Amino acid sequence: MADPLLVLGAALIEGLVGYPDRLHKRLPHPVAWLGAAIDGCERRWNDPARPERTRRLLGVATVVLVAGGAALVGALLHHLLGGSYLGVLILMILGSLGLAARSLHDHVAAVAKAADLDAARAAVGRIVGRDTADLDESSIAAAALESLAESFCDGVVAPIFWFLIGGLGGLFAYKAVNTADSMIGHREERWRAFGWFAARIDDVMNWIPARIAGTLVAIAAGRGWSTMIRDARKHASPNAGWPEAAMAGGLGVSLGGPASYDGVVHDRPVFGDGPTPNSADLKRGLGVYLRACAILAVLLLIGGLVWPR
Repeated sequence: MADPLLVLGAALIEGLVGYPDRLHKRLPHPVAWLGAAIDGCERRWNDPARPERTRRLLGVATVVLVAGGAALVGALLHHLLGGSYLGVLILMILGSLGLAARSLHDHVAAVAKAADLDAARAAVGRIVGRDTADLDESSIAAAALESLAESFCDGVVAPIFWFLIGGLGGLFAYKAVNTADSMIGHREERWRAFGWFAARIDDVMNWIPARIAGTLVAIAAGRGWSTMIRDARKHASPNAGWPEAAMAGGLGVSLGGPASYDGVVHDRPVFGDGPTPNSADLKRGLGVYLRACAILAVLLLIGGLVWPR
């Protein structure tokens, strides 16, 4: 396990600095390296002419190779750098690369600050997979809130959880698995067999963090517990419903419902009992998110203070 103060330091660095665009242009974010490795395996091995069983096994091999390699690199770096103050600082910087609290806030805040509907549609289109061309104000706010809640788990709570559990190796392994799920863990015919394992292992790695994320959202909002407990299991994912239902209940709005993806309307479950959200609710949701992040930071601080040294 990693020292909670080390994890807190990484979280603070990411929250204050993030990964500047100027740096990204010169040195792509490490997640892009993981994505390139996964894409290379998919292009080479996910041949529709192969039997489905073979494609499943090659999909498993892809996740094992990429996530295992990332874990090995992370564990080695943690071992080599953990013995000095400079090394710990470098570990914090490396750990910050696996977190996305600032990035998530900035992307959702861009939706809330958009000058008009067209700008808001463009901004929300950068963070959701659904069709956005015809979304109205309420649908835009709902899409952004759903992404904020779900990504609070994927981009903040789960990486911190695995950083704590497995050090830098655990963090890097989680990021590799989560990236694989986002790239190949789909139900469409092309990826159904090849990405099956990526989707399942991502569900496993997010199971505890999703429930922690939902709890933090409910605490930060001061309500939402009953909605979370009642509605979380409606979601097709075993995990995404927890923070989303907590956010809906915490804000007193309804999230979910029908949404169009690639021109096809999907009839999704509804979370919460209130009206559909508006732009003011989106801003309140950002406030809930920031308070949830602050609570998580306090918990890390407390953990660090009682950590045996």
